[in-house]
Amino acid sequence: MTQLTLGKALGAGLRQAMRDDDKVVLLGEDIGKLGGVFRITDGLLDEFGAARVIDTPLAESGIVGTAVGLAFRGYRPVVEIQFDGFVYPAFDQIVSQVAKLHYRTQGRVKMPLTIRIPWAGGIGAAEHHSESPEAYFAHTAGLRVVAVSNPEDAYRSLRQAIASDDPVVFFEPKRLYHHKGEVDLEAPLADAPPMGLARVVRAGTDATVIAYGAMVTTALQAADAAEDEGLSLEVVDLRSLSPVDYDSVAASVRKTGRVVVAHEASREAGLGAEVIASITERCFEYLEHAPLRVTGRDVPYPPAKLEKYHLPDLDRILDAVDRVMDRPNSLTGADA
Repeated sequence: MTQLTLGKALGAGLRQAMRDDDKVVLLGEDIGKLGGVFRITDGLLDEFGAARVIDTPLAESGIVGTAVGLAFRGYRPVVEIQFDGFVYPAFDQIVSQVAKLHYRTQGRVKMPLTIRIPWAGGIGAAEHHSESPEAYFAHTAGLRVVAVSNPEDAYRSLRQAIASDDPVVFFEPKRLYHHKGEVDLEAPLADAPPMGLARVVRAGTDATVIAYGAMVTTALQAADAAEDEGLSLEVVDLRSLSPVDYDSVAASVRKTGRVVVAHEASREAGLGAEVIASITERCFEYLEHAPLRVTGRDVPYPPAKLEKYHLPDLDRILDAVDRVMDRPNSLTGADA
């Protein structure tokens, strides 16, 4: 096992994918000489050359459109969107072309395209640099959507995404880029859990907290704090946002009978609403309390000095847990 930051694990995953298959090519703004804004692609230009690590113009629609053409011709392009809020100019390409070409051609054309997006808040960045657009893509049929939460998962899931014949929107929580963890660089990719499976990262019996991306870390911190109060929280990392592994989610909810879903994106029509609706359909007779959401506020992403009031934190998760447990010190209201 090797200690790597999440960012370095992603770089290692790209490097290994490019060594495994010479049809893997990278495209993005400043990914070559600079190594990317977050240095994820650092060193790859020197190893693989400018024909495979391509610095592009500042034109997201053009970047993704070019990647569609490459995928059409048998390559496996990996696109880096420099920041989450920059993906919107490419939205038409992703929704109208990337997601539909395989279906439109009755399977004759594959779209093995991976779209990497540094994602979500927590770094005090300016406007358009801390978005959480995952619900747009999870809503779009024809796309796989993945969100990683730790270095090992980042390394494995990115390699799996690149090897997949499906287009994958791959969300990387930028505030975790420098978080370290153990990564097994030698284990065969075939031995890794499929990227579509959820994972129980902490077992518990009293309530289930469902999260993804950086919120998994916050949920684990809440579980540690709850243990001091005699509560046992089970934490589920969704990992895949489309499709969602509802079998694993339902198994946890049937065990605990209570559920809180946490994500950074706004509450209205967010992924948490879909997860809760699906849990209710599958587990209604097991639920001891209505499921609750802990989310970002329904506002455009705030300035850095107000960020802490926007992002779900340990206290807001614990308050929702108190409410699903019917504990008297909880606040009032339907959602956090």
